[in-house]
Parts: sequence; structure tokens; C-alpha cells
Amino acid sequence: MALIRKYLESIPDIRLIGEYDNGFSGLKAINELKPDVVFLDVQMPKLTGFEMIEVLEYQPAVIFTTAYDQFAVQAFEQNAVDYLLKPFSQERFNEAVSRLKIRLSGQSQGGAELEKIKQHLENSDEKIRRIVIKKSGKIHVISTDDIYYLEAQDDYVMIYSSEGRFLKQQTMKYFDTHLDPDKFIRIHRSYIVNVRAIERIEPYEKTNYILILHDGNKVPVSRNGMQVLKEKLDF
Repeated sequence: MALIRKYLESIPDIRLIGEYDNGFSGLKAINELKPDVVFLDVQMPKLTGFEMIEVLEYQPAVIFTTAYDQFAVQAFEQNAVDYLLKPFSQERFNEAVSRLKIRLSGQSQGGAELEKIKQHLENSDEKIRRIVIKKSGKIHVISTDDIYYLEAQDDYVMIYSSEGRFLKQQTMKYFDTHLDPDKFIRIHRSYIVNVRAIERIEPYEKTNYILILHDGNKVPVSRNGMQVLKEKLDF
């Protein structure tokens, strides 16, 4: 942040209105102050830059500062105002600001670019280790290890975890792709279960089965799901 502050001193028509050292405080400030542009680090405490984008209400133009991998760089190249790979010089910083001014003069909305970045990340096969959810005005960061199971609910997914239930606007296909396949199994078109949450499997009616989880919940298993369970659990 000190480097960006220093570089901004030579650009008189950009006013710095806030600096924040973690994702939670940055998220709150962006929604309240509604800046034209945010210089956003990908790797931050509490919330990453990607997680922040996911739950932002107000969506400004974004210039990323990052040492992130090539996949992320591709997302930035396609959809962000610019990205600055650390370490970056004053000259490179000025180039990013010039691109920003062109973007703002065209009155384009930052939200469109951020939506494209989110879509780009969703279409990847990168595995997730936690899920960010906004509930009743609060941000919850849930480790995937704390999830018992997920249930499809129209255009949403209900996540059942040790911290409670959380409704996420996302598809089951997304979670089926991005959750660790060694830990999570799609046992039904409407259910994904954490293998560690399974206590036992019981027959239900003639050829059907249900899972009894450690928290007492019961989850139906389809025929295909049962076959996958047998292969994964080797029984």
C-alpha cells in the first residue's frame, strides 16, 4: 500500500480516499465510499480479492496488484482495467492509470468487468477450500472441511455446515466441479455430501438408500450415487 500511495502522489487528478489492510474492512469501505477505482490485492487477510469481488454490492473499476498465477493473469487480461504484477515500477503504474482514465472517460461500468472475472473463475477447474457467503448483512467464510452436505434449491444451493445453514446463489454443477473430489461426492442430482460427514448407509424401501450423517441428517442416495459411493469408499 505504501508503494501505491507513493506512486499516486505524482498523479494529481486521483484522490486517495482510503487504505485498508484486510478484505473485510476493504469490502465495507468500498460499499460505503463508492470509489471510482480500487487497487485490489488478490492475496489479503480475511478475504482474498476474488472473494471480495464475489460479495461486493457496489462494483467499481478494479486494478489488481498481484503475484498470482497465470490463470488469474488471463482473467485480468480479458476483463480487468489492468493488473500490476509485483514488483511494479512507477512507469508501469502510470500505464495502468492511463488505461483507467480511458475506461472512465467511456463511462463504462466496473460491474460488467467484475462479472466477467467471476464467470472466468467459475469456468475453471480450480478447487476451492472455503466459501464466502453474505447473510443478514454479515460475511461468513466457511471452510469446506466444515461442510456436511449441500442441497440444490432452484437457482441456489443450501450449504449445511458446522456453523449453520447458508443459502448461496450458485449451481450444483459449480460445486461438483470445484469441491475436492476426494472429500465430496455427488450422491444425487440434488445433493453433494462430505465423505467425512457420513456415519452409515441404510436401505430405504426396495432398492434405495439413505445416508445417515454424524449430525443426524438423512440424505437420499440415487442409484448412480450409490455406485459412486461404493467406488470411492471401496465396499
